[in-house]
Amino acid sequence: MSWTVKYTNQAREDIKAIYEYIAFELLVPDTATGQIQRIFKMVRELDEMPMRFNLYEDEPWKSKGLRFVPVDNYLIFYLPIDESPSFLSDSIISHFRQ
Repeated sequence: MSWTVKYTNQAREDIKAIYEYIAFELLVPDTATGQIQRIFKMVRELDEMPMRFNLYEDEPWKSKGLRFVPVDNYLIFYLPIDESPSFLSDSIISHFRQ
């Protein structure tokens, strides 16, 4: 079964912020483009088996089914929706964000 991805506003903002940071702060726009492409590629791959990655360990997120997958220095958080074959890409954050 193939799932449908729906991006939250937070995820869209995170993607934009990642691109802008790498392209304009670090001054490596080609690297920024590559990073965003790798993030989108992983999200596309989730449409086949979204349950294969770990649940987030902290409550209340664990009991809600929040999952995450690493992509380079970032984590993609997503929430599979049981009632339909879709999931929300909830947030994308840096491993190193404080």
